[in-house]
Amino acid sequence: MNDLELVRAALAAAGDASPADVPVGAVVFDADGHELARAANAREATGDPTAHAEVLALRAAARVHGDGWRLEGCTLAVTLEPCTMCAGALVLARVSRVVFGAWEPKTGAVGSLWDVVRDPRLTYRPEVRGGILEDECGAVLRDFFVSKRL
Repeated sequence: MNDLELVRAALAAAGDASPADVPVGAVVFDADGHELARAANAREATGDPTAHAEVLALRAAARVHGDGWRLEGCTLAVTLEPCTMCAGALVLARVSRVVFGAWEPKTGAVGSLWDVVRDPRLTYRPEVRGGILEDECGAVLRDFFVSKRL
């Protein structure tokens, strides 16, 4: 699968968010491009501050991947640039690639505000590609927040 298809899958996953949750979706693919897991933000639905789409997808992928928590060779596609918590989780899970849609200048930790995943002091650093379908991913978020202000 190419990066556009990966982020389209994440956009589809974002549609599974509860009406109260910010519609961010994440999907983990193995090295052969097979989907291992997908998730949408669920902080509001679950009352769990760590229930970001990325963390939920990583947890589910680790259960099925076959190498425990190590997701080496895997790609995580997400609609929004990961925050510091999610960026740290990506590094700890040893995800090989991160592909995301919209940049997040306020809390982004994969190139915008911080660049946690590419810190040279780390022993494991995933490849990152951002801005894939940025307008589409950003529109989903803008529409959500506009609807909350009505």
